[in-house]
Amino acid sequence: MYKNYFKRLIDIILSFLAIIILLPILILFFLLIKIKLGSPVFFKQERPGLNGHIFYIYKFRTMSDARDNDGNLLPNEQRLTRFGRIIRSTSIDELPELINILNGDMSIVGPRPLLVKYLPLYNEAQKRRHDVRPGLTGLAQINGRNALTWEEKFQYDIEYVDNITFLGDIKIILQTALKVFKREGINAGNAVTMEEFRGSK
Repeated sequence: MYKNYFKRLIDIILSFLAIIILLPILILFFLLIKIKLGSPVFFKQERPGLNGHIFYIYKFRTMSDARDNDGNLLPNEQRLTRFGRIIRSTSIDELPELINILNGDMSIVGPRPLLVKYLPLYNEAQKRRHDVRPGLTGLAQINGRNALTWEEKFQYDIEYVDNITFLGDIKIILQTALKVFKREGINAGNAVTMEEFRGSK
């Protein structure tokens, strides 16, 4: 009952309330990003959701458009400014995803939505992460986030898909808040983003 009916209802209620409560913060960072990084303020990218359906995920922008002499974008590490690092370390860049949750593309808790280009690389077990809506946070995020290997992430994703409960979701939400407060597992080693998934051996 929870997985098929109440989970979506709770997503709608909580995401709507969160948007209303956090509106001053959303407006503040919209203006700060506009001033410090320029336009566009939002990072928009296609991601696969429930049953592999493609949707646009929205985040606050954290990188500059700095380029080399040939006009090519500089590596992520050089484009991620100090201000951008603060936004990421506090997970403020993820807040616009509340719109994705309200729209039904995402859930508060679920496997994180990954890149579309990874779809052909999943094995049969890994594909099951798309049996549910992707989440703002999930079991992998409270157990290491970007510090995990891809295989470990997928194991947590499938474990979540097979064991969705109301109390389990509440536990993940509370532990996520603690992780954000401690700023744990934001980056993978010395990299500012997780290395690309190239398929499991």
